[in-house]
Amino acid sequence: MNIEELINKNKLLEDENKTLKEKLKNYTAPYRSKTYYENHKEDIKQKVKEYKEKTNYVYEVTPEKKKEYARRAYLNKKEKLKNEKEKLKNEKEKSIVENI
Repeated sequence: MNIEELINKNKLLEDENKTLKEKLKNYTAPYRSKTYYENHKEDIKQKVKEYKEKTNYVYEVTPEKKKEYARRAYLNKKEKLKNEKEKLKNEKEKSIVENI
C-alpha cells in the first residue's frame, strides 16, 4: 500500500464515521422529543399526578438515606465555612500588606 491509498482509505472511513454519527444522533437524542416535552409539559405533569393518585404512590425516605443526606449537607456546610474563613483570612492579609 502506498501513501495515496492510505489517505483515500482514511477519507472514506472518516466520511463513513461522520454519516454513522449523524444517524446515531437521530436515534439517541432526537430534537423532536425535546420539543414534544417542552410543548406538553403541563399534560405530562398532570398524567404523572393522576398516576400517583391512582396507585397511591408515596415516596418514603429510608433512615439510611436520611443519614446520608444529613451527612452530605453537614460536610458541604463545613467545607463552605472553611472556604469563607480562608477567604476572610486572605483578605485581611492583603489589607495588611497594602497598608504597609
